Amino acid sequence: MFRELFPPMGLLADERVAELEKLIGVDIHMPSLYEQALTHRSYLQVVNTPDHRSNERLEFLGDAILGMVTAEYLFYNNREVLEGELTKMRSWIVNKKSLAICARALKLEDFLFLSYSAAQSLQRGNDSMLADALESIIAAIYLDRGFDEVRRFIVERLLPIMVGESLVHDTNYKSLLLETVQGRGQAAPRYVVVREEGPDHEKHFTVDVVVEDRVIGTGHGRNKKDAEQAAAETGLAYLASKTRTKRP
Repeated sequence: MFRELFPPMGLLADERVAELEKLIGVDIHMPSLYEQALTHRSYLQVVNTPDHRSNERLEFLGDAILGMVTAEYLFYNNREVLEGELTKMRSWIVNKKSLAICARALKLEDFLFLSYSAAQSLQRGNDSMLADALESIIAAIYLDRGFDEVRRFIVERLLPIMVGESLVHDTNYKSLLLETVQGRGQAAPRYVVVREEGPDHEKHFTVDVVVEDRVIGTGHGRNKKDAEQAAAETGLAYLASKTRTKRP
């Protein structure tokens, strides 16, 4: 079954496998898993052979594993924190931005198999491909070496970076905006995608945030989540300006 799902593609020579092992700190038993984990869908158009498969299915599995391990980590290390706050903490820690930062720290971009246009997009700062590849690597480690090994990889290699990144840089503007409007007795904000532009590997989204049928902010981003956060940030600024205007 494994050979059917992960046929060898001949993309990673032995020396490259050894380099990848050193970067991720994992002994690789089945290189074909990692070949698929590092293959962006754009590369399939380059090679055009039935044996080559993209990392999208592995990304799905890796996302679930990362969420579970992070939840377990937060559960045991924040014993007095309630469920709702744990959920917020996990969303602050696990996001595309922090995943991309981890991927760059591991120099994962040197191993990706991409089309020329996708590689150009990566150079221009589209980090979603890096984040997706890291989730796929997580799935590959799980399938290759088991749960204990993937947990060790996440807890020792990724979470220290992700937790630090969330503490230094991340502000959950959506959560802050929700608390602000509910504190005013208003209904929860709605986020509406008003524009979606670009090819699949270089999308750009424009999102409006609406409170009681009024657009209070607009945001832009390379994915919906980033655009919603940007919209929430401008919405908070708008509400703050209105509050200042009302003061005597």
